[in-house]
Amino acid sequence: MTSTLTLGLLGTGIMGAPMAVRLARAGYFVKVWNRSRDKAAPLEAEGITVCDSPAQAGREADAVIVMLSSGQVCDDILLGEGALLDTMHEQSTLVVMSSIPVETARRQAEEAKKRNVRYLDAPVSGGEKGAIDGTLAIMAGGEPATFEALRPVLAHLGNPVHVGPAGSGELAKLANQMIVGNTIATVAEALLLAERGGADPAKVREALMGGFADSTILRLHGQRMLEGDFRPGGPAKWQYKDSSTAVALLDSLQLDLPVTRLVDALFQSMVEHGDGDLDHSALIRELRRRNALPV
Repeated sequence: MTSTLTLGLLGTGIMGAPMAVRLARAGYFVKVWNRSRDKAAPLEAEGITVCDSPAQAGREADAVIVMLSSGQVCDDILLGEGALLDTMHEQSTLVVMSSIPVETARRQAEEAKKRNVRYLDAPVSGGEKGAIDGTLAIMAGGEPATFEALRPVLAHLGNPVHVGPAGSGELAKLANQMIVGNTIATVAEALLLAERGGADPAKVREALMGGFADSTILRLHGQRMLEGDFRPGGPAKWQYKDSSTAVALLDSLQLDLPVTRLVDALFQSMVEHGDGDLDHSALIRELRRRNALPV
């Protein structure tokens, strides 16, 4: 069934491009903007309109989805020169699906409210494959009525769950990234233990699948670690961005969560060693360096 809704989408990178394609194929009229226009141009083959500015993508849109790289970039586009929020019509909805700090999302929600624009912070998990397949985990914060109105749109991208008021989606994403990053580190350590101890790491991984140690990360990222295939589905630099955001929040809440702090330090070291553009499963390379093993 074709929808009459017009959707804007800002940011057509690893995640944003397949999301735009899914929405266009669902029958929505989709307009996109990307800082590098050439990267968005192939989307025209899907009937998607490629715009020259964020304002052009957002103007007259019923909802605008933001998939930009950081809270600062989002703020620059939403509230800076040529502020997108000032071009959106009243009662339209801004859906920030980027991973940004909790306090940034809450501030953006207040700014949107001043302009009579509805707001959801709805970050995602599932990587490039989830974006392509429409199986993303979507953690949404904002007004329940706003979420329910956008649920049919978000459902084309994955499984949307309303988790609380504005900022709660980003809080859930930080929890997600803590689990992901900490589990990647543990899987990497386990495979290195098997290797150094004289077992076949691939067979150890196979033996663990189906037991309590099984996980998506053991299955997918464990295989990547064994094959040395670190093409980015989720770049390590973005994992580090999220882990450092989580640590800053821990500090503000006076929480002592030592595993998360240690893993954050590992990702920081990984990025400093030049591996930030590799998939976050390449954290095993950092552990190899620490143990004087071939990388």
